[in-house]
Amino acid sequence: MSETTTIFSATGRRKRASARVRIKPGSGEITVNGKTCAEFFPTEQAQRAVAAPLITAEKQDSFDVIARVNGGGITGQAGAVSLGIARALQKYDAELRAPLKKEGHLRRDPREKERKKTGQPGARKKFQFSKR
Repeated sequence: MSETTTIFSATGRRKRASARVRIKPGSGEITVNGKTCAEFFPTEQAQRAVAAPLITAEKQDSFDVIARVNGGGITGQAGAVSLGIARALQKYDAELRAPLKKEGHLRRDPREKERKKTGQPGARKKFQFSKR
């Protein structure tokens, strides 16, 4: 009888970025779009954000993470991968929900970029008023 590895998958989103994340038991490797986490995310802040749910759950050496992410920039993509990892960990073990929720990893950040309005120079900026 062969043992099948269980894969848990979830989706994470932040700003314009969307990430499909799969976690499976392993040595703790994080792969994003075929590259290592350090290669894909150049800033240490983004790398910490991606690994944060694993550290909170104390599973950083227990799971391999494979993520496919597109859209947005570095910060948005890191947030999307982080949310995907947290959701996948919750599927793996429902008891991890409490610590992940307490640290705020299961909350989807709702902030989006506001659209530019027609006839104006920016989303909120208006042309200077002149009486004469």
